Amino acid sequence: MPTLHTVLGATGASGQAVLDELAKTQVPIRAVTRSSELPGFDTVNGDLLNPEATREAVSGSSHVYMCVGLPYRSDVWMHDWPLIMDNLINACAHTGASLHFLDNIYMYGPPPLPVPFDENTRQEPTSKKGVIRKAVADRLLEAFAQKEVEGTIARSADFYGPGSTNSMLYAVFLERMLQGKAPQFLGPPNQPHTYGYTVDNARAMIELAEHSDTYGEVWHLPVGDPITPQQAADLFNQLLDTNYEVQHLPIWMQKVLGLFIRPIREVGEMLYQFEHPYHMSWKKFQTRFPEYKPTPYKQGFKVMIDSFQS
Repeated sequence: MPTLHTVLGATGASGQAVLDELAKTQVPIRAVTRSSELPGFDTVNGDLLNPEATREAVSGSSHVYMCVGLPYRSDVWMHDWPLIMDNLINACAHTGASLHFLDNIYMYGPPPLPVPFDENTRQEPTSKKGVIRKAVADRLLEAFAQKEVEGTIARSADFYGPGSTNSMLYAVFLERMLQGKAPQFLGPPNQPHTYGYTVDNARAMIELAEHSDTYGEVWHLPVGDPITPQQAADLFNQLLDTNYEVQHLPIWMQKVLGLFIRPIREVGEMLYQFEHPYHMSWKKFQTRFPEYKPTPYKQGFKVMIDSFQS
């Protein structure tokens, strides 16, 4: 079967990172977007909520990378994610492509999680979004087990990177600092947390896709050592030549703001990730690919800053 690597959600920060990394390998690439055209790439527009459009988007593919992000709303996730996953499984089964799903880590629970937590951590999520993500991942794992389709689930920690406007480290950190304001954080400023770099995620997903012995399993993608919000701010300060302290929004204020500001309300149920040490282990991936080295935070932050300043 001819090789064709197809990236779904190609205009997002994660999808763009996968495209850029694939372009270095010289393999045939297809970019799938909702409506945009990407210069330099064979681009197909498709709605993954539509079964026929999904099948057309992945037709002829050997490898499919699912990097689509949905609006950060539980009601949208509850309606759209199961439909999209079923459409993808059916489409990849029809064309014979392996499916590589960029997942998050919302399904683990209840909090606080073990330190560190890994792919075998208990999955009893306490959030609506976590329940949805567990159901979607379980559907794909079932498809793997039943030989409907081959592929991997690649789970990322909270990510950051070039163009990552949905990153926590942009929305409340870098964006404010570039505007001459102190960074804010919805959780305590002293709890360590692991973050994944979108470029590292992309490289790791491609490694998994190219090695079929990894198929049928869940893999945590590489992360740096845990850092606190203030440590992250210190790195940004060094790179921006600023001297900001992190502003912490008290819980009561977050609840009040959540009554009027939907994004804060949606984030609220996920705050448990920042109230305790949150250390994602990627030992399984590291054991399989011992030469892989994640990008240091300072280097990744510099690339992220440059992407927004340009």
